[in-house]
Amino acid sequence: MPELPEVETTLRGIAPHLQDQTVSDVVIRNARLRWPIPNDLPALLRGHTVRSLQRRAKYLLIAFEHGTLVLHLGMSGSLRILPHGTPPEKHDHFDLIMRNGKLMRLRDPRRFGAVLWHTGDALQHTLLAHLGPEPLSSTFDAAHLYRAMRTRSAALKLVIMDSSVVVGVGNIYANEALFRAGIKPQLPANKLSKARSETLVHSIQGVLREAIEKGGSSLRDFIHSDGSSGYFQQHYFVYGRKDEMCKQCGTPIKHIKQGQRASFYCPHCQR
Repeated sequence: MPELPEVETTLRGIAPHLQDQTVSDVVIRNARLRWPIPNDLPALLRGHTVRSLQRRAKYLLIAFEHGTLVLHLGMSGSLRILPHGTPPEKHDHFDLIMRNGKLMRLRDPRRFGAVLWHTGDALQHTLLAHLGPEPLSSTFDAAHLYRAMRTRSAALKLVIMDSSVVVGVGNIYANEALFRAGIKPQLPANKLSKARSETLVHSIQGVLREAIEKGGSSLRDFIHSDGSSGYFQQHYFVYGRKDEMCKQCGTPIKHIKQGQRASFYCPHCQR
């Protein structure tokens, strides 16, 4: 699943081609995504100009003067910028065609993505209104994380992946951040000290910033808007490295299941 760095990379890839550009047409080939694509989108968007683009958690928001297109890549989705007239392939479900000769195309083999329309404040959409702070914002700090942990006895890794606590810390980057912080994923959240809360916040932010700089990870179905791949996966310390030697101490990396997700950690470096 594309995580925050992949979605941020996608935003940075599509924004220069869509910002201040006018929609000439919308093509819906298959409206049956996680939620149906509104069938009136072509009439709503033709002739209207993109005012701004932003990311909130793993959602992309393309704002017009009369509403916002809310996009989610789901499990397998990607957005491509292509020349107008590029023939669609099997899993290409949605095109936003611009007057500048470019189109933005959603490819989603498993159809868990979303293309929705919202009038009013997009951040108050039912899918976004109750999300926690952005991990790279000033509102996500040690004090916030420590407070959020006090009443939670679940494993720490599961709690930092809870979008009501902080958004965008998906499985890959949760594993990597906990390793860099020297904290085992099984630690009960309410056992996290104030000092280790600060360490973990810095580790989460550092991992995400580094992943964004490297274009995210090349996940199975994910490609960038220009068709290229990210390369952060070349820098994983623990994720996907079961039984391989820890890069810091040489101890074999352990693998466990938590909440039906794979967790990887070094039993020597993480306590």
